[in-house]
Amino acid sequence: MRMWKTGAIAAALLPLAMSQAFAEEAKTTTNAPEAKYQSAGSPLANVEMYQDINPKAPPMSKAEFDKARQIYFERCAGCHGVLRKGATGKPLTPEKTLAAGTDYLKVFIKYGSPAGMPNWGTSGELTDDEVDLMARYIQQTPPQPPEFGMKDMKSTWKVIVPPEQRPTKKMNNYNIANIFSTTLRDTGEVALIDGDTKKIINVVKTGYAVHISRLSASGRYLFVIGRDAKINMIDLWMEKPDNVAEIRVGLEARSVDTSKYKGYEDKLAIAGSYWPPQYVIMKGDTLEPLKIMATRGMTVGEQEYHPEPRVASIVASHFKPEFVVNVKETGKTLMVDYTDLNVIATKEIPVAKFLHDGGFDSSKRYFMVAANQSNKIGAIDVKDGKLAGLIDVGKIPHPGRGANFIHPKYGPVWATGHLGDESIALIGTDPVKHKQYAWKMVESIKGPGGGALFIKSHPKSTHLYSDTPLNPDPKLSQSVAVFDINNLAAGYKTLPIGEWAGLKDDGAKRVVQPEYNKAGDEVWFSVWSAKNKESAIVVVDDKTLQLKAVIKDPRLITPTGHFNVYNTQHDIY
Repeated sequence: MRMWKTGAIAAALLPLAMSQAFAEEAKTTTNAPEAKYQSAGSPLANVEMYQDINPKAPPMSKAEFDKARQIYFERCAGCHGVLRKGATGKPLTPEKTLAAGTDYLKVFIKYGSPAGMPNWGTSGELTDDEVDLMARYIQQTPPQPPEFGMKDMKSTWKVIVPPEQRPTKKMNNYNIANIFSTTLRDTGEVALIDGDTKKIINVVKTGYAVHISRLSASGRYLFVIGRDAKINMIDLWMEKPDNVAEIRVGLEARSVDTSKYKGYEDKLAIAGSYWPPQYVIMKGDTLEPLKIMATRGMTVGEQEYHPEPRVASIVASHFKPEFVVNVKETGKTLMVDYTDLNVIATKEIPVAKFLHDGGFDSSKRYFMVAANQSNKIGAIDVKDGKLAGLIDVGKIPHPGRGANFIHPKYGPVWATGHLGDESIALIGTDPVKHKQYAWKMVESIKGPGGGALFIKSHPKSTHLYSDTPLNPDPKLSQSVAVFDINNLAAGYKTLPIGEWAGLKDDGAKRVVQPEYNKAGDEVWFSVWSAKNKESAIVVVDDKTLQLKAVIKDPRLITPTGHFNVYNTQHDIY
């Protein structure tokens, strides 16, 4: 009995001990909205992997191992990494987890930690049996996902309509420049919506959970990439725009773009993978893979080897024949010269961990990239190929592409919201006429709350919009904040976008990604509910901030990101 009491007391004290042990980490690691964002399911959940049985680890059956592996890639890989070496979360490799032991790990998984580890058990997302399963699983040797090389890519590559069989002129009456490409996340599709008539032109089959849509330099071809690393190339000149080529470039990915420099328009495409950690350059008219380059290497700062540096964002320079490749875990930006694919010349710019997303400033000379876990924004000078500035901002910046506007005092600024706090950071971007403000956070304004994903403005607008779809408060996640650029001190107005959608069921109604039309007088929002719930697109008049239209259609299932063709083609945000 005495031993039982001692064990029970020890188990009861574990959460307190863990809280103390991880208290310092809380200053720098994840919070609830970010954990929710990072732990979104990975396409690797059902990929067959090599399993190395660890004789020191607790026993697991093949069925238990497979179930735990699926849970890991659905819940944990985003923070802790495919190989469990650590990313935004701590390493979970056997030398650490075996020393901790099953009982300790069960409490850690069930109750979470102040450092940002979600309370998977007490939240009800994992049962006690699943908590036990995961505690045993992370003591096993991490399973190795397969590589994905040229042979694998070519086996998935399809040219549906060869270039010589495609239209030689535009075959439809659509105002192509004002088409919106809207991700239908859970159905593996994008909806092409006519921005003039608000009607769906076509629903195109794509990869799962398309992350971004990008345009060729000419504006004819739309490229989308799913989280399963499938790229679809859509010809907007066709009578009904549809796929003309597709390929898978890996097992998990986020980024795609095309060559923009004069003389190389529409010639090349590039995509980066989360797994394997690499990028591939392809032909711009067929997606034929030409060159694969690995990103495994040393991190900034500690200069330690990292086995899975994921490719986050990629953009094409307007000043040189280069792609700007941002590598998350190593914290480096790679300037990739694409003039000779047989002799790839790459310039490496150390920035900060962990690089994520970003966008150009208004001059398109500087790429502003978020180093989210470092709470910094790096300003990459794509003309001179150097780091122009590294700016401290709020907690976990998440700009999407950010927002550019002219501030009455500071001149041109670029803005980002944050996952981890309610602030919106304004950064000066004019080192010529406003040198004293360049590459500094000139102002931090208060938004509605953390959990922000996207912020947006337009050269013809006097407004700045910020969403908060990952905020736990439905009043915030179902609305959007809008600021008057000329009177930021007045604070924001709240637009009840979720309410305006007029949805008849009780879905989540998360409002995400403001996007302007070509004219800059409308702003579109996705109202994102579950797969089995009704969703919608809400269009707001930017001048009056009044509801202008609601787009409803049974095919609009889990709409999330949407991209206006003209604004995306010309990097207008």
